[in-house]
Amino acid sequence: MFTGIIEELGTVTFLEPRLAGARLVIQCRTVLADSGSGSSIAVNGVCLTALDLTPDSFAADLAPETLTRTNLGDLSAGARVNLERPVTPATRLSGHIVQGHVDTTAELVALDELGDGNWWLRIRVPPAIDRYIVHKGSIAIDGISLTVNKVADEGFAVNVIPHTAMNTTLQEKRPGDEVNIETDIIGKYLDRLISMKENGAGSGVTLDLLAKNGFL
Repeated sequence: MFTGIIEELGTVTFLEPRLAGARLVIQCRTVLADSGSGSSIAVNGVCLTALDLTPDSFAADLAPETLTRTNLGDLSAGARVNLERPVTPATRLSGHIVQGHVDTTAELVALDELGDGNWWLRIRVPPAIDRYIVHKGSIAIDGISLTVNKVADEGFAVNVIPHTAMNTTLQEKRPGDEVNIETDIIGKYLDRLISMKENGAGSGVTLDLLAKNGFL
């Protein structure tokens, strides 16, 4: 599990396509400090297994599913990526619960400067994940924990503060770029439980119950 608070910007050394999947090598240092072969590292919000570690790099195998659902297959040598190690029991959850299991990619529509280092980021998402995006809810974009500030018909917008802009890959994004999206896991579970109830396959959680307890 991750928090969406980026620890380091890594640099792609190379991406090697294989018969099934690909091998990715990333140059970095901070996230390797207490990592070993088999450790999890989030790369642009995708949970990967670190292999062939050196003092300043690690490799990871990308499964066909990863290449289909994320933007990692579009990386090339020299590209920068957001990196984060998994949380420990003593870690402060400064962001939100991020699994590293990307739902889909989405299109960056615009990144508009607001002044004083702040930016307004607009994202267009596939209709299938609209239901999981709520005003003031949490969302991970390329592994970055952000707060939804506006929900629109075809997507959403977030405010990017100066610290986030300077310490992640968002500052390098352009309109039309694809970003990885992971919606809030809590919303997915609630949606599943409510759907089961409505279809007669479960009991206990209803929209009325959630409303009475302040969740809606």
